[in-house]
Amino acid sequence: MSNLSSIGKKLVMSVSGLFLVLFLLFHMSMNLVAVFSGEAYNAVCEFLGTNWYALIGTAVLALGAIVHIIYAFILTMQNRKARGVERYSNQATPKTVEWASQNMLILGIIVCLGLVLHLSHFWYKMMFAELVGATNQFAPTDGAAWIQFYFSKPLIVVLYLIWFVAIWFHLSHGFWSAIQTIGWNNKIWMDRWRCISNIVTTVIFLGFASVVIITYIKSLCC
Repeated sequence: MSNLSSIGKKLVMSVSGLFLVLFLLFHMSMNLVAVFSGEAYNAVCEFLGTNWYALIGTAVLALGAIVHIIYAFILTMQNRKARGVERYSNQATPKTVEWASQNMLILGIIVCLGLVLHLSHFWYKMMFAELVGATNQFAPTDGAAWIQFYFSKPLIVVLYLIWFVAIWFHLSHGFWSAIQTIGWNNKIWMDRWRCISNIVTTVIFLGFASVVIITYIKSLCC
């Protein structure tokens, strides 16, 4: 029963994780619009705003993220408890075990801290502000202005890039691991899924990082 419970938890974590990967691809694509046109990006922000579909999507996303974080923490604690004192041994890590796999907890913590930072910068100043009618430095739908404001600050740029690196490592292992948990784990396809995982993860990283870096470079030229 305990094995079945563990498998079920891994499946829930895997499905929620893949859902979040899809969201990251969408969010990254949306953010790239800001690089080419602030007006077009603001049009996207206004289209989403606090409309019912955006609110439902945000609620579903938040639920997926919470479920993923809770189950990831539970499984990590269960695995650490099961290993007991073995985790303190000085045995070398097998070459077949990825660094990201050994450090998913710390990577997850960095990802969560970065998420809190991101929400305080954008969601709180945009969707939440529009919902409660709060006034800030820029309008809630002026996403381009908020991007230019935050990503012109060196410290914030560095913090976001660290966050993106942590996401890359987290996803580089988590993506194909989720596929394996779901059951697509025959040898031929696992090798392919590892390759697809690296490609998708790198695209997400480069997409988000390019918005931050390009915006910062533009701020230096102004």
